[in-house]
Amino acid sequence: MNTVFGAVGLQKVKPNMSWSRRHRLPERMDDPSLSTDEHRLALRGLARINAVSRTATAVAATLTRLATEFHLERIRVLDVASGGGDVLLACAKQMRRRGKVAEFAGCDRSETAVEWANRSAARQSLHQVRFFRHDVVSQPLPREYDVVVSTLFLHHLSDAQAELVLRRMASAARRAVIVDDLRRGPLGYWLAVAACHALSRSPIVHYDGPVSVQAAFRCDEILDLARRVEGCRWEVRRRWPQRFLLLGRVDQ
Repeated sequence: MNTVFGAVGLQKVKPNMSWSRRHRLPERMDDPSLSTDEHRLALRGLARINAVSRTATAVAATLTRLATEFHLERIRVLDVASGGGDVLLACAKQMRRRGKVAEFAGCDRSETAVEWANRSAARQSLHQVRFFRHDVVSQPLPREYDVVVSTLFLHHLSDAQAELVLRRMASAARRAVIVDDLRRGPLGYWLAVAACHALSRSPIVHYDGPVSVQAAFRCDEILDLARRVEGCRWEVRRRWPQRFLLLGRVDQ
């Protein structure tokens, strides 16, 4: 059982044992009152988890395939709700190793996350990557990117919000939309419990990780939701560890 000290004291989360539907609880990372130090500690832990989960590898492989498929000499990528930027920065490195010319931008509503991400990009001399503040739930996305990506974000949203975000991603993308996120289920839940405690000292990550799995979509659910968004040909596949990768090719 996971615990976290919140504004109302010690909160406890029990796993949703039916797993037949999404079970959404507020996540601490979404709390605007979260302190900068707490936020940064959580971002460090999430970066380790993303690395072990090979999120950037899955996204970079898909971007490489799309660049080849669409004969793009330069591919422009936007990462929506990019958090600490670790996934996008790792993608930039992998695309460079793959011999692909790419420009990357990430957007997030959190000023702390954007500042952290831009500092990380500068520290790693990844000058082709920039981050800016933007809330995709409240505002449409700029239409200047070939591929619009989202990782570990849709499970934070209601079904209606997730559909809205997919619509905005599809509207902004010239070529494709990529979503990489958690899959709901008991195995994913207990993997999250173990990984979050092993890879992070942040009590926020310890709490939010398992809560995120309970709020996640199954593959059939996310595909049904995506198919409500016209203008894309959608497909979904499972990947380890208990993730899915949703790909939507924009109709030309």
